[in-house]
Amino acid sequence: MRLSQLFVTAACISTTFAWNTFTVAHSPGQDDTPALVQALPDLAANTSIVFKKGVTYNLFTPIKFPVLNNVEIVIEGNLTYPEDIATVQGALSWDHKLWNATETVTGIYLAYAGHQSFPGSWLTFSGGNNVTLRGSTDPQWGWIDGHGQAWWDAARGTSGLANRPHGIAFSKITNGVIRDMKLWKPVAWNFATSGSSNLHVFNNRIHAVSNSDAFPFNTDGFSAGGQNMLFEKNVVQNGDDCLTVGNGAKNIVFRDSYCQGGHGLSIGSLGKGGQIADVQNVMIENVVMVSTLYGARFKSWTGGNGLARNITWKNIAFHDVPFPIYVTQNYWDQNTGPMPNSTNLNNTHIQDFLFENFVGDIKDTPYVEGSCVTDPCWYSVPNATGKEVAILDLYPGTASNIRAEDIFARTQSGASVAVMCDPKTVDSDVGFKCWDGTFIRTPGGL
Repeated sequence: MRLSQLFVTAACISTTFAWNTFTVAHSPGQDDTPALVQALPDLAANTSIVFKKGVTYNLFTPIKFPVLNNVEIVIEGNLTYPEDIATVQGALSWDHKLWNATETVTGIYLAYAGHQSFPGSWLTFSGGNNVTLRGSTDPQWGWIDGHGQAWWDAARGTSGLANRPHGIAFSKITNGVIRDMKLWKPVAWNFATSGSSNLHVFNNRIHAVSNSDAFPFNTDGFSAGGQNMLFEKNVVQNGDDCLTVGNGAKNIVFRDSYCQGGHGLSIGSLGKGGQIADVQNVMIENVVMVSTLYGARFKSWTGGNGLARNITWKNIAFHDVPFPIYVTQNYWDQNTGPMPNSTNLNNTHIQDFLFENFVGDIKDTPYVEGSCVTDPCWYSVPNATGKEVAILDLYPGTASNIRAEDIFARTQSGASVAVMCDPKTVDSDVGFKCWDGTFIRTPGGL
């Protein structure tokens, strides 16, 4: 089945139930989370939870929602997280008896990021059916301010501070919607959808842009985990993957979006520690990539197992991108040192990959990308000229039916466009001459 035939259900809140509307209370200068937490057990079904327009709410402690059924969270006002790093990383600020009572009675965990019970994200969804997270189309309201700049400045020259809170874990939701959300300078890791199915994620904006020379590490946009998901009309300005598709993901569509400054449209990483990968049916199309490190990217670890199959990147416009197409089965954590010498011949297999209609310019002039914290930089590719439109770093016998069609690229320096590809690792015409040399289109690339 081609991905164009996939149908991703857009969930909606049912109107056949008696419906409640709960407006979150605000106390100036105080933490607004506890009052909401106390009310949540009575709001877990058939309810709109509203942060009203005109109010800036203080979410000074994270929230783990209970399982929800027919619930929408409406963020029409602004939300602010703690401005102070020490506050986020520090110990609990209230009495442990209150902590234990709250945890026992409501099942909702409130903790700072350094506490062992911290759920990982500032907003954590535990699961449910027919759940909507909705922001605002008003440009002045509906923002979540993560105050990430202080974290990025404090970590300048490193790959980030410890105990950084993730953003929003929209987990184990069936029939869900994330729409019109706006994130301002989030600390790290924004939307994750692990274990969810039938999601429609659209018209969201992530602005993780530093106003200093500090880099916004790990500000991943959308981490797609689960099945049957449609992401569209999203804008992501960040310092890591615009999209990353994780293990177990199936039937994922990401389209009609804009990515700037991050690390591209990624599958993986997969297969770490011998993990068995299973990613199938991914369509990424109609995306503009500006000043990203990568365009289309696949990454799996040496020693991995399993299969990534039927993945398409189509209609990708790119500008100022060093690596428009990059596929590697040699991924490792370059922050820990040089690539390990491995005798393990296992690798995550890849099958039916298509890169179609890529148009743009390759950044081949000297640069140091902001995430460079190693020497050589972690993204350095041995023997690459920096002029490659496509790099296929594959193992023999592990890749089947990899194609690049209608690739139109130029270098910013005016030099000839190149490719890197070992002909011993491919089983068919990949659309260009498979060698380390000039990009020469073949019949398969027409």
